[in-house]
Amino acid sequence: MASLVGLRIRAFPHSPPLCLRSRLISVRRRSFAVSASSAAGNEVRVRFAPSPTGNLHVGGARTALFNYLFARSKGGKFVLRIEDTDLERSTKKSEEALVNDLTWLGLNWDEGPDVGGDYGPYRQSERNALYKQYAEQLLESGAVYRCFCSSEELEEMKERAKQMQLPPVYMGKWATASEAEIEAELAKGTSYTYRFRVPPEGSLKINDLIRGEVSWNLNTLGDFVIMRSNGQPVYNFCVTVDDATMHISHVIRAEEHLPNTLRQALIYKALGFPMPTFAHVSLILAPDKSKLSKRHGATSVGQFKEMGYLPQAMVNYLALLGWGDGTENEFFSVDELVEKFTLDRVNKSGAVFDSVKLKWMNGLHLRSLPQDELVKIFEDRWKSVGILVDSDGTFAKEATELLKDGIDLIPDADTALSNLLSYPLHTTLTSAEGKPIVQDKLSEVAAGLISAYDSGELLAELDEGHAGWQKWVKSFGKSLKRKGKGLFMPLRVLLTGKVHGPEMGGSISLIYKAGQCGAVNPQSGFVSLDERFKILKEVDWDSLNEKTEAQPESIATATH
Repeated sequence: MASLVGLRIRAFPHSPPLCLRSRLISVRRRSFAVSASSAAGNEVRVRFAPSPTGNLHVGGARTALFNYLFARSKGGKFVLRIEDTDLERSTKKSEEALVNDLTWLGLNWDEGPDVGGDYGPYRQSERNALYKQYAEQLLESGAVYRCFCSSEELEEMKERAKQMQLPPVYMGKWATASEAEIEAELAKGTSYTYRFRVPPEGSLKINDLIRGEVSWNLNTLGDFVIMRSNGQPVYNFCVTVDDATMHISHVIRAEEHLPNTLRQALIYKALGFPMPTFAHVSLILAPDKSKLSKRHGATSVGQFKEMGYLPQAMVNYLALLGWGDGTENEFFSVDELVEKFTLDRVNKSGAVFDSVKLKWMNGLHLRSLPQDELVKIFEDRWKSVGILVDSDGTFAKEATELLKDGIDLIPDADTALSNLLSYPLHTTLTSAEGKPIVQDKLSEVAAGLISAYDSGELLAELDEGHAGWQKWVKSFGKSLKRKGKGLFMPLRVLLTGKVHGPEMGGSISLIYKAGQCGAVNPQSGFVSLDERFKILKEVDWDSLNEKTEAQPESIATATH
């Protein structure tokens, strides 16, 4: 574990910039330290604090997951806090979507808006009285002051700093204004902000549990606003008050919040609160190494849910974006992640979001489900899209067993079963891929197959199930003096209408059963075995052979 190093502010050997010296000279020089420790004792308390201004991005979901895993691995508490102080963009609908997405992922929280807790309320919009209380406390202590600067004055300061190639720090007079000057503005009713008085010299150093030692110089900051002129608190002030009063021990968040640590540390110190331990997680990147965004496709948890992903697969994949247990294993249940997760194995470099790998992983989790659960998922899906009607479930069970290895997403089950039930014979026979099969005396195999069907021999064996099919195939191959690919490729094309597909014996048995059990919706595009043989008998093999002979070789070559 990384050591807990808190705030360190010390005097610099050099003076502040000349343009600031006049205002800083009267400000008391300070040197102090803040330890990183929890006000709630040794209990681990972490929080996920989203803003309800849109959908839950996968980056936010990973941050929530890392907080959840850390809390559970330490026997601590996972807190959900809604940061809805952006009144214009925050919506109840977005908050509900966030809560639903977190619930779907299984990241259940111990304290939050809906479940309560000892340190509520858990929406920032309901904590304004608390923010005002602490703002007044800082005003009384002299840590903040009223700033009556107009927008125009502040803009002028920015421009002046830019021209002098200095950081855009506050250079107004209100840090050192007299009581008389302040009272005069108050009497006029001039609006004002609360500005935090930043020490003129020093540095902040923290030991981030992921990024190691990080430090900042205070002379690049300048006095910053904590309360706007309309009485609304600023983000960094809210977050600090919330984390402190909720006794958050560890702040695990995205690296884009790293610069906020400086302001927050100063507020912790001024209010006399112990500082939590920080861990800043790197951003999730797109394949082109840019920040993952909507232009790269699906990026929200809700989108992946709608696409048919399983929550356990999403959790597993998100955990691997920047973390690993040190082995080659990539398949984890949530319980296994809780057991193995540590922050010291979180990588500080950005992790690339690979949608192909996520889909592959979803397939692993899908196929690892108990058989009855997987059958129910597929059966419900097939019924909902109109492929199956109510049945005794045996057809769905056999179809699931046959098709599951080719299915990575739940909606893929629709295509898999529809393909099996369809019979695009003419398309396949006239395709470049079907050409060599047709030329391998396919008409002779077709004649033998039709004879076996008409005699009842094939159907009798199919009544015996998979074992009957295997027995018949062996006998049929001997009669034609064919075996291996020379036997099975022609049979696949003639019986399924396709060159590729799942295991053929299981496919033919299921097609035969579909025509007998009444489980398949007649409107689903299903072609029964009887109908397939009717189509097969109508094939004009002489004409087909002439066409395949005339087909340019380059087409077949290009296809392969």
